[in-house]
Amino acid sequence: MKRRPLLQPEDDLDPSAGLVNLFDVAMVFAVALMVALVSYLHLGELITGEDLTYVKNPGQADMEIITRRDGRIEKYSASQGGPSSGTPGRRVGTAYELDNGEIVYVPE
Repeated sequence: MKRRPLLQPEDDLDPSAGLVNLFDVAMVFAVALMVALVSYLHLGELITGEDLTYVKNPGQADMEIITRRDGRIEKYSASQGGPSSGTPGRRVGTAYELDNGEIVYVPE
């Protein structure tokens, strides 16, 4: 039986020999980048089956509330259910904010 040498001379002549593992390195880097992004943005709840509530554009006119309960996703817009949407309702009072931050409700 003839033993093969560890380094064969024909390996040195192949220019793509050093690039063979480059794809593996790129895949490991891509997976690490995705894991870092998910952990940085705290998006782990999207992957798991837990219930969650997500507020998009909070405090603005185009605010949306997205909830997931029992695998069902519901989306509420800020314009839904408000006075401009034509839903029935009546005014029951007025709320005032004082200078110290306290809110006072005055029924009609």
